[in-house]
Amino acid sequence: MKTFRRLEDFPAELRGGVLSVGKFDGLHRGHAEILARLAETARRRNAPSVVFTFDPPPALALRPDVPCPLLCDVEQKIALFERFDLDALVLFPTTKAFLSRSATEFIAETVVDVFGATGLVEGEDFRFGRGQEAGGDALSTLCARFGLTLEIAPSVLLDGEPISSSSIRAAVSRGDVSDAARALGRPFRLRGVFETGDRRGRTLGFPTANVAVPTSTVVPAPGLYAAKATLPDGRVFAAAVNVGGNPTFGVLTLKIESHLLDFCGDLYGQTLTLDFLRRLRDVVPFPSKDALLAQIARDVAETRRVCAATPEDAVR
Repeated sequence: MKTFRRLEDFPAELRGGVLSVGKFDGLHRGHAEILARLAETARRRNAPSVVFTFDPPPALALRPDVPCPLLCDVEQKIALFERFDLDALVLFPTTKAFLSRSATEFIAETVVDVFGATGLVEGEDFRFGRGQEAGGDALSTLCARFGLTLEIAPSVLLDGEPISSSSIRAAVSRGDVSDAARALGRPFRLRGVFETGDRRGRTLGFPTANVAVPTSTVVPAPGLYAAKATLPDGRVFAAAVNVGGNPTFGVLTLKIESHLLDFCGDLYGQTLTLDFLRRLRDVVPFPSKDALLAQIARDVAETRRVCAATPEDAVR
């Protein structure tokens, strides 16, 4: 898969393909259905398969002062796209001017003129153009006008409801990482750089590493989680992850503290990947150090059990 960040760099040999346009935040199971259909349609036509998405996301380009937490950062997004049999990925540097184009202008000037696309593959809820003016019948009409075929991938349902990025973000925000994983088709993943903490965990016999709280992606609700931690060298460890403060010691600042089971070493400055498997409990104060230590021991045992029951390929 070739990746482009400027439309003027899109090569002539990839024109004439089948295109899918969307935000694709998180690349959940619904997105996977769209991309699978895109790849299959392109193969059937012996044509390139091309995805057009946005970096930064449209909401951030329109309202830069309003936080817009995503399900994954751009590096993870690219890695997820690479799992599909695609020929090209365009990460378009979104601007207000571009988003102000009408649906007709977008089809004519981008889909046809830039990509020379012969067809579109989209989801049922796809809308585009200024103010998201076009979708459904309007999209069908525009495709017919410009000689484009249109294939609509049906929504993927979970518990009777269509899977959406917004519903997954809401699940992660309330700490329901198990539901988020069902919709994503994999555990929710968070990446951050190890920072120096107060080293209290080391004095308790359960050393932890502080992971910098990300500002671009959604963070799970405060709680204690069972997770799998992947180091830069590819090694994977079970991890008990505390998101929140340390109320037993009067610390209320939001932190992400990870205790990697059976790990010994220095990770300062390295990037850690955390795959959240299950929320185990709330963050609560304990009446004594001994009570806290007893609970941590139970957390570690439960984390080990949850991680042992999770297939290795579930977090790859």
